[in-house]
Amino acid sequence: MLDCKVNGKSYDWAELVVRVHLRPYFGNLPIPKVSTATIQRFIAMRQQEGAANATINRDLALLRRAFYLGHDSTPPRVARVPRIPELQEHNVRKGFLEHDIFLKIRGARPELWARLAATFGYFTGCRKGEILPLGWEQVDLLERVVRLEPGAITSGEARVIPLAPELHDMLAMQKAIRDRDYPTCPWVFCREGQPVNSHDRRDAWEKACKLAGFVDKDGKPTKLFHDLRRTGVRNLIRAGVPERVAMSISGHQTRAVFDRYNIVSESDLKDAGRRLGECLAHKGTRPEDRHTIGTQADPGQVQ
Repeated sequence: MLDCKVNGKSYDWAELVVRVHLRPYFGNLPIPKVSTATIQRFIAMRQQEGAANATINRDLALLRRAFYLGHDSTPPRVARVPRIPELQEHNVRKGFLEHDIFLKIRGARPELWARLAATFGYFTGCRKGEILPLGWEQVDLLERVVRLEPGAITSGEARVIPLAPELHDMLAMQKAIRDRDYPTCPWVFCREGQPVNSHDRRDAWEKACKLAGFVDKDGKPTKLFHDLRRTGVRNLIRAGVPERVAMSISGHQTRAVFDRYNIVSESDLKDAGRRLGECLAHKGTRPEDRHTIGTQADPGQVQ
């Protein structure tokens, strides 16, 4: 957890994984006894518990990081790092929010901070871990940008996020309320002057999905807050933003992951067909080709 703290990363999830999954299984094993075979047995156990490959990979990433930290420390606390396999993730979600669905979910919550958080993700594709800790010193309403500093974000690289008009106006509204009621509050996403945490965000999102009618038969949300990140990437590309610029805004460092987020929907395909039809109709058909439409030439005919 100390590694996450000193690097300014969110560690609530890591603390939970270590406490619930890693420590109970590996905690009593001497480090030399942790082998690839041991790790594979851990994988099999987690799969029997119903954990998805992506979830298990996140567990293994923490274990791998712990071994490398021990190996690279002075003096070394780990003599060797075992090979820790990475599972194929066939369960990658492809959820995104069409604009009308986004508006329904956002409109289901009265709190400005909750609507602002959803809007921020929808327009920028930023990670939820980058949105909630945002401070007012990072927001430049005059220049209409938000600046994410290195160390406070997953990629570790500074980013400048441009503010779309609607997002800018909501931030300005939030700041006016803050200046009036809680002038010393440094957090953009706050409630009565106190920072909003991941539990607050998750609770607000789940209630909004329920009120908007996007839940399954068990009452669980069928839309995820993380769907906003996929949607944000898709929005940028559909708006004509160059892919390299879109990657810089969303914080994607690899093209493979970015492509996974740049989802093509059924409506995109229909729109492509519509545009093709309009293009051909605009060009028109050459008079000399009209008599061939709907007919097939005899392949043996000599011209």
